Amino acid sequence: MTTSAAEDYLKTIYDMEQVGERATTSALAARLGVQPASVTGMVKRLAESELVSYTPYEGADLTSAGRRTALSVARHHRVVERFLVDTLGVPWDEAHVEAHRLEHALSDALVDRLDALLGHPATCPHGSPIPAADGQIATTRTVPLAELPAGYRGIIAEVDDEDAAFLRYVGELGLIPGAAVEVVAVAPFDGPLTLRIAGQEQVIGSRAAGQVWMHG
Repeated sequence: MTTSAAEDYLKTIYDMEQVGERATTSALAARLGVQPASVTGMVKRLAESELVSYTPYEGADLTSAGRRTALSVARHHRVVERFLVDTLGVPWDEAHVEAHRLEHALSDALVDRLDALLGHPATCPHGSPIPAADGQIATTRTVPLAELPAGYRGIIAEVDDEDAAFLRYVGELGLIPGAAVEVVAVAPFDGPLTLRIAGQEQVIGSRAAGQVWMHG
């Protein structure tokens, strides 16, 4: 049985793998807000439990067992987020933190009941796919908004949910999953993007736009 801390590491490594980021000691320390020495110790323990494969100075990769655990944690987290937002009316910028507090405490059976109560939603409020109880997860092609040219029109698939302030910001702009977006103009040299959302023009920096993914 894994600890809550171990599950946090596995889910973080999974999230990093999904965006093509290597789970190095320094990268994991930055994401988790811990010291590199703590990361090294935990990753070695996960490797001993055959949940990750670890090469010093290169990073950690999930094994099949580690991926199953990570997907289970992600399922708990995302179902709880959906319940908090849809049923309890918790703002989407607060749901991520609250779900993190609850994800380790709930049993698989209770999460399955919540999932059924909600009608088996496909995604969390931020657009991330919810893994099925058997560990299967839907994959869709997405493209960062920052990489799209002027004239592009599409639908938002997902937004980064790690920063509550960022979620409040993009929410105020109308950049939420399911929203239709048109790229009106892109300033050169990593300049801002001018977008049309719900008939109104909005300007967003390229860095922020890199944390919004469109359906490919």
